[in-house]
Amino acid sequence: MSAASRPTSKDVARAAGVSQAAVSLVLGGKWPGRVSAATAERVREAARALGYRPNLAARDLRTGRTRTALLVVPALTNEFFARVHAGAASVAAAHGFGVLLYPSPEGTGPATDPFASAPAALDGVLASSMAAQALSGIGAGALPLVMLDSDPATGPGTATVNLAIADGMRQAAGHLLGLGHRDLVHLAADVDSWTFEVRAAALAASVAAVPDARLRTHRCALGVAEAQAAVTALLTAPGARPTALVCDDDLLAAGACKAARRLGVRVPGELSVTGFDDLTLATAVEPELTTVTLPAEEFGARGMAALLTAVDGGTPADEELPVTLTVRGSTGPAPART
Repeated sequence: MSAASRPTSKDVARAAGVSQAAVSLVLGGKWPGRVSAATAERVREAARALGYRPNLAARDLRTGRTRTALLVVPALTNEFFARVHAGAASVAAAHGFGVLLYPSPEGTGPATDPFASAPAALDGVLASSMAAQALSGIGAGALPLVMLDSDPATGPGTATVNLAIADGMRQAAGHLLGLGHRDLVHLAADVDSWTFEVRAAALAASVAAVPDARLRTHRCALGVAEAQAAVTALLTAPGARPTALVCDDDLLAAGACKAARRLGVRVPGELSVTGFDDLTLATAVEPELTTVTLPAEEFGARGMAALLTAVDGGTPADEELPVTLTVRGSTGPAPART
């Protein structure tokens, strides 16, 4: 091999004293049970010493792989999905895959195929249920598909990876009920999505289990300004004010706190507020938000790992990741009833 030439698998095989087939098995990660661990390490060491890198383009031509996955999410500007992307991209990169991030237009509506033919340009799709309508527009039906935050019983994918959303809402409700709150309002995201349906059902069941507690629901668009307007109307309406707001998202909770502050309603002295997600925003507001912390990066990583299993012909299992309630300054004991 000349100093200027690029090392080949044949060079690695010669240096390690093995066949080219053994080199392919080891560097392709398919050696267990076929080559010994000592031989595998010898091949890897020879490859490192020679500076050998597999020719992925040639391999992809042989296998029909593009080594590209598509991540379909509602919006690029949402911090939660940015974290999901970071986790997914990290796992993909470790396996030699790239990730195309594709936001569904208008958040949750149908999308057009960003490729001449998605099945020909991609190996698989990882998609949020909040952008599920986009899947029909990109021809994802012919590809391995893993859904995030989707009903395992009816989801369209090979597998689902979920967060324990219902448990998170039960934790938030239990915290408020334990503080003595009996007049609660659910500030619900006005989004037709399984994840928000699950939150609503879990909250309703938790409140219904306490005989003297009541729950009202107000829906609004996912945004600080929209939540501020909705909560301003709620707090200035005739009749008794609620003592606690359970919000579907930290953005809604921030808008709720802003409305309360401008009306002179003390948080948490007169009104407790909980969020969901634990975005950076949760600790940027004052008081800091009590919120359900979601492991967004791990969520994306587990989703991508499941997708790569499906791409390799395996059958990934459905998963549910635990979530935790992080208690901060926006919740406190219910004010005395008058």
